[in-house]
Amino acid sequence: MTAIWRFISGRRTAWIVLVGTIVAVGLLFSLLPKNSGDSFPSTGLPSSSQAAQVDAALAKFPSAEQTAAILVWSRGDSTLTAADRGAIASRAAALGELSTAPRATAPQFSDDGKAAISVVPLSVKAVDKDVAGTADSLRTAAAKNLPTGLDSYLTGGVGFQADITNAFAGADFKLLLVTVIVVAVLLIVTYRSPVLWIVPLAVVGTADGLAGAVVTALAKPFGITLDASVSGILSVLVFGAGTNYALLLVARYREELLKIEDRSVAMLTAVKSAGPAIAASGGTVALSLITLLFAELAGNRALGFACAIGVVVAILFALIVLPAALVVCGRGLFWPFVPRVREASAVVKDGFWTRLGRGVSHRPVIITVLSVAVVGVLTLGLSGFSVGLSQTEQLLGNPESVVAQKIVDKSFSAGLTSQTTVLAPEDAAADATSIAKGVSGVDSVTPGESANGLTQLNVSLTSAPGSDAAFSTITKLRSAYADQSGAVGTTIVGGRDATALDSLTTSQRDQDLIIPIILAIVFAILAILLRSLIAPVLLIASVLATFFASLGAANWIFTHLLGFPAFNTNVILFAFLFLVALGVDYNIFLTTRAREERELHGTSEGMIRALSSTGAVITSAGILLAAVFAVLGVLPVVALTQIGVIVCIGVLFDTLVIRTVLVPAMVFITKDFFWWPSHRRAHKHTSSTDPGTPTETKVAAGQR
Repeated sequence: MTAIWRFISGRRTAWIVLVGTIVAVGLLFSLLPKNSGDSFPSTGLPSSSQAAQVDAALAKFPSAEQTAAILVWSRGDSTLTAADRGAIASRAAALGELSTAPRATAPQFSDDGKAAISVVPLSVKAVDKDVAGTADSLRTAAAKNLPTGLDSYLTGGVGFQADITNAFAGADFKLLLVTVIVVAVLLIVTYRSPVLWIVPLAVVGTADGLAGAVVTALAKPFGITLDASVSGILSVLVFGAGTNYALLLVARYREELLKIEDRSVAMLTAVKSAGPAIAASGGTVALSLITLLFAELAGNRALGFACAIGVVVAILFALIVLPAALVVCGRGLFWPFVPRVREASAVVKDGFWTRLGRGVSHRPVIITVLSVAVVGVLTLGLSGFSVGLSQTEQLLGNPESVVAQKIVDKSFSAGLTSQTTVLAPEDAAADATSIAKGVSGVDSVTPGESANGLTQLNVSLTSAPGSDAAFSTITKLRSAYADQSGAVGTTIVGGRDATALDSLTTSQRDQDLIIPIILAIVFAILAILLRSLIAPVLLIASVLATFFASLGAANWIFTHLLGFPAFNTNVILFAFLFLVALGVDYNIFLTTRAREERELHGTSEGMIRALSSTGAVITSAGILLAAVFAVLGVLPVVALTQIGVIVCIGVLFDTLVIRTVLVPAMVFITKDFFWWPSHRRAHKHTSSTDPGTPTETKVAAGQR
């Protein structure tokens, strides 16, 4: 491996690496397919779920090529006038011209006289081909020549699909632009150089573009369906992780430039020192993401597949392309604070991080207790938390489909626009209908078409789509059929609410399976890297504390400030994955340096020196990563906003509290036992708490 790094960091060979990378990336960009997905992720339920079975059976029905849009008219809280009713009837007739069944668009007026609704049958192929165009045509036809004060809205499956597609339209560009701006600003502030930031940003930006192209090319052969949400998280993760690795490598490189005149030798030393930690950290994230391939939900598998590839690409660029680029650019890249070799005897005062480390070492028990208390207080925010958002709660703002659904919920049956589909054996359809009518929460049951020995029953619920009450009714329906003997006992329940319920249930199963696997992977990597069995336990405990604290704080923010009633289905699993994997990153950087310093100065002094060496750069990396994940909030989708907020809070808490004071405090308490069963090596130098001693001065000089 040393030979490879020597080639990468050589004065002449660095040029070969850089030019070769440019040529290879250019060829890949020109040959690999481009990602064009702007749609919202499909749930991808397993075939064992009833909702998936219903969808599969309905695909063979004669009406499989049909869908429906729902138009709603309202004058707010006012009653519709006679003129309003005439205009609505006229608009419904016009909608019939766009429908596959013109007579079916006749309007239905609410009992309170404040709203009207029209169901417009459409071709599935036509809608899928151009959702936005179909939605625009329907909205135009419904709104034309309406009396002043009367408004029309599009909702139902087509309306929500159109609003969600619009929310993701241009998502890749918007996220990329905001992410680049955030990263550029933070790099300029961190490096205090008008030119240095360009190199890591260019390297990471290229890695992001290449990762997207590679993921797109590999997705289809592996049966993975990508979408805009996956692409957005992929970009954020590659930029966040890639920039973190760049910060750590540049910091170690600058540290070596203060001791070594030859920049190639300095880079070789930096890569040999920081490279294993970066590879281990990135490997932890990648392996954790790969565990999502064991998930049942296709959306989870897609995210794991894409982001694991993205992290691997980020690692390769951080350890191959970035070192070569930095060597080629030379010391002048750090202008105006160009690092020059200092005399080992130069006196350098203790910095903030050294003083902090010594302060923690004096009162480790008190600091540990206070840190745990803070974690406990933040975790209290999880009191009463729930998982699962209704359909109207999944988009930020007030998109048209959500406004319309609220009108329907108020003036009509709440479940009118979200039909539940029951498929019963044809000869048991009557019994299935009677059973459904006897279930509380069912508003009406209408027999539909029959095909392939099955009869479709359209069931309308009294509760709002995606609500807990709707899920309860679906569960009771399924239980009522399962308790029956004979043919009616094989009846299955599907539809939009059933799909949402099955997604929630399947997501919980994925969470229960994947979280223990991630913890096992993290433990194994830490144990191998640190050659300790105690350190991994304590470090994992620290990142779990970060996870629960950030989840509690975020839940309080969502409930009291942002008005989110619950976490979206997959948010907790994704937040756990990113916080644990990325949180371990910073602990790896800190503890590997502490292990390196321990050989010279012992466990306690080694941790102080490790904190002094890595404190500033890891804090900068954490702030940058938190800001990058916060960028997910630019999209009007609650799930992405929640992921961004939780990870942002968690990374900041981990960076500023857990890794800064709690982890060092645990090391000061456990001392050499932290590294058990590794044997403590004899010190080559006697450490001193006096920063003015030659040993202390030499190390301090190399840190700056």
